[in-house]
Amino acid sequence: MKLEEVRSYIDQNKERFLNELVDLLKIPSVSADSAYNKDVQACAEHVKHSLLNAGVDRAEVCQTAGHPIVYGEKMIDPSKPTVLVYGHYDVQPADPVELWNSPPFDPQIIDGNIYARGSADDKGQFYMHVKAFELMMKTNTLPCNVKFMIEGEEEVGSVNLGLFVKANKEKLKSDVILISDTSIIDNDTPSITVGLRGLSYVEVEVQGPSKDLHSGVYGGAIDNPVNVLCEMIASMKDANGKITIDGFYDKVEIVSESDRAAMESAPFDIDDYMKAVGVKATKSEKGYSPREGSSIRPTLDVNGIWGGYIGEGAKTVLPSKAFAKISMRLVPFQEPAEITRLFSEHFNRIAPPSVKVKVTPHHGGDPVVIPTDFPGYQAASRAMETTFGKQPIPERGGGSIPIVALFEKELGLKSILMGFGLNSNDIHSPNEHYGVFNYLKGIETIPFFFHYFNESSK
Repeated sequence: MKLEEVRSYIDQNKERFLNELVDLLKIPSVSADSAYNKDVQACAEHVKHSLLNAGVDRAEVCQTAGHPIVYGEKMIDPSKPTVLVYGHYDVQPADPVELWNSPPFDPQIIDGNIYARGSADDKGQFYMHVKAFELMMKTNTLPCNVKFMIEGEEEVGSVNLGLFVKANKEKLKSDVILISDTSIIDNDTPSITVGLRGLSYVEVEVQGPSKDLHSGVYGGAIDNPVNVLCEMIASMKDANGKITIDGFYDKVEIVSESDRAAMESAPFDIDDYMKAVGVKATKSEKGYSPREGSSIRPTLDVNGIWGGYIGEGAKTVLPSKAFAKISMRLVPFQEPAEITRLFSEHFNRIAPPSVKVKVTPHHGGDPVVIPTDFPGYQAASRAMETTFGKQPIPERGGGSIPIVALFEKELGLKSILMGFGLNSNDIHSPNEHYGVFNYLKGIETIPFFFHYFNESSK
């Protein structure tokens, strides 16, 4: 396989590749909102037909108790290795829509970026694999078998994926899993994600009086649940940024000083970092840099909080209830179920007698560390070196992809996290975007992963 031949095919088909992605991004496949269920189903069908058009032998929309999973495969020789490509076609809600500079489901290409919900997470990234597969089929360079599993529930915790994987182990039998749902350091500095944090996500409720009360008549005599909730949340971190839940750090991985030094050696401009997110200062756990705080240390963050009157104007009310959604990002050896239990016990313990509290667990996932000394990683590293002209840096990410641990447990397979996004792509935020450069660079690089992985399996 020659780089110039790959680039030639991409150059000849660049506009079509972009137009096809735009068509995919127009479908509002929001998995969290039942109002979009028909759109999610339509998107699954769209993905199926895209796979068929690219050259798979068969593709199907597999229904689940929730949103469907799209499966496709091209088996050229049972004796050759098989790559299982995973991605997701569902997207986050676009809210708040008024903060978008262009409609979230009316994709716009501006200054080399594709603006649309799902452009970077994960439609633009998984669709690179569809087009890279097409490239290999059209140029007769597909060196090994390929299977696709593109799901529709990643943004809501991959609720039914585990059941699907357990029921279809033979169908999914492969040698490695290839995922593009992560980022590189920058467009001049390729990297491969070798670590992901786990997740424990909960919703809490604090109830005081049985009904909303007049804040003048009862204020100063009855505890306000919103005040109580804020005080409880504030108490969960000390002055050094350390989480105060008993037992929370008992199993936290201690990263060696040499590994920490290697992480810090990667390019990172703190001023650019702060400018990109619009802050004048960073805040991390004492003794750890911002980059370490967002990758190798666990966190506790409020993702949403509400209670009382939030409409226009004033209403002097002492609310009956207050709520918050809280996520805890976990590092290796921390177990989501155990952390959820520790949180629940702590939250109940610190509640004053004036209120009742309830903790409702949502989804979670295990942290993952991926070794750099096995054929899948080496193939990805060589592929990126071929197309970027420099060796990628192994880097730990701060996000969570719970299915990576699931795949290893149920299928016995390692996953390669070869993403092409940027941390500045505003995923989950208004004005999400994905670079045209990144999209096309992914299509260019993926065929070389197949080539080198096939070589390493001989």
